[in-house]
Amino acid sequence: MSTTGDNSKKALVSALNGALADTLALYVKTKNFHWHVAGPRFRDLHLLFDEQAAQLIGTVDLIGERVRKNGAPTLTSIGSIGNATGVSDQDDTSLEADAMVKELRDDNRKLHDRLNEVKEAAEEAGDNATSGIVDDWIDQAEERIWFLSQTLK
Repeated sequence: MSTTGDNSKKALVSALNGALADTLALYVKTKNFHWHVAGPRFRDLHLLFDEQAAQLIGTVDLIGERVRKNGAPTLTSIGSIGNATGVSDQDDTSLEADAMVKELRDDNRKLHDRLNEVKEAAEEAGDNATSGIVDDWIDQAEERIWFLSQTLK
């Protein structure tokens, strides 16, 4: 493989591991908000957050396996996830519901951006399988962003 090919594969693996980190961090935050949301919209948001968390965790193994299929190691620990994610921790369990929704919307946008990086890197590396599957992940992120945005109106 050429140096260019090696570099493009490294960029793809880095983007995939970043998406893996963001997905795991966003999953934990979404479950946190699922458990701690309160107020008049409790039931609706509690269920929405749970649905979105389930969707996120459903992609974790797929992302990790794409890394492995590219011959590289995945993230291995909470520390490696923390170092690779762009999603910030949120430990305030008393946030208002709208603040939770806004934070999840914004973090899903970060994940969406990261998934677009995966798409570009996959195409650069000639990895058609990753390029194809990431389209589904992008669509899921767009749906989560849409639902959260509509909830704020």
